[in-house]
Amino acid sequence: MNVKNFKFVSSFFILCAQLVYSPCSVAQSNYPDRPIKMIVPYVAGGAADITARLVAQAMSESLHQPVIVDNKPGANGTIGSDMVAKAPPDGYTLLLTASGPLVINPLLYKKVPFDPVRDLSPISLLITYQYVLAVPFQSPIKSIDDLVAGARAKPKEYSYGSTGIGGGGHLAGELFGLLANAEFTHVPYKGASPALADLLGGQLTFTFEPLVTGIPLIKAGKLRGFAVSGIKRSMGAPTIPTMSELGYKGFDITQFQGLLAPAGTDPAIIRRLNAEAIKALKSPTIIHRLVDEGGNEIVGGSPSEFAQQIQSDLRLYGKLITGAHINPD
Repeated sequence: MNVKNFKFVSSFFILCAQLVYSPCSVAQSNYPDRPIKMIVPYVAGGAADITARLVAQAMSESLHQPVIVDNKPGANGTIGSDMVAKAPPDGYTLLLTASGPLVINPLLYKKVPFDPVRDLSPISLLITYQYVLAVPFQSPIKSIDDLVAGARAKPKEYSYGSTGIGGGGHLAGELFGLLANAEFTHVPYKGASPALADLLGGQLTFTFEPLVTGIPLIKAGKLRGFAVSGIKRSMGAPTIPTMSELGYKGFDITQFQGLLAPAGTDPAIIRRLNAEAIKALKSPTIIHRLVDEGGNEIVGGSPSEFAQQIQSDLRLYGKLITGAHINPD
């Protein structure tokens, strides 16, 4: 083959390559060119749903495309999370979830329909949050000591609700029972809203409620808060002590909420969404609602940092679930 023919053939193959790859490049440069669905694997009104609607609104304004929150509850967050894991990796179906489906369910259940590490691509950690140990304001229980004394006197008669087996509220209740040497009855619900409704209605004794929903109810005189579940007091409720301060040393149940996409999503799209999510977290509206009023801690960070957080929590909660003998059955 002479030089002229060689140059012609080379040019031909380069042109073909450009034709093959140009649609992808165009898709990336135009992303997003249609609405984005943000799946929340919990019922409306809960902590993750509140975050999702705030973040979705901010991202919609920045991306100039609607970001639509779609609640798909069930199986402690597994159903909605699995939908995203199996969605096309094109950046138009995202998952905003709490820790449960990513780091609790895989430790609890033998069969989970997706692998959170293999089947999902982290975009950004959004916030970390604590729970508040609380009773209805009209309850005769006036302190954490009253609660523990009553439970020891009447084992299993004092009940608490949660969003499901393995949820943060459930884990906090199990750890509380272990450290207090008391037996409580756990009542799992399909979401935060029905559990909270039964607590306020007097059907449950106490709860570990996410601060974002618990603090407004404490301020409104509907709940009485005894302690927060993290290692330090919350900026949103600085007068409420930690469990450790009240004698329950080593008590630390702090969970996260984060944004993910199906595995295989183009890295350029992941980077774009990461930048948009971090930008959203700087919104004064989000800071006011999630930090000032909700007591959460805004984190942000890179996709790799979020991936490391998932791995770290898998190790942490693996020890707790084994030690507390938590069984989904």
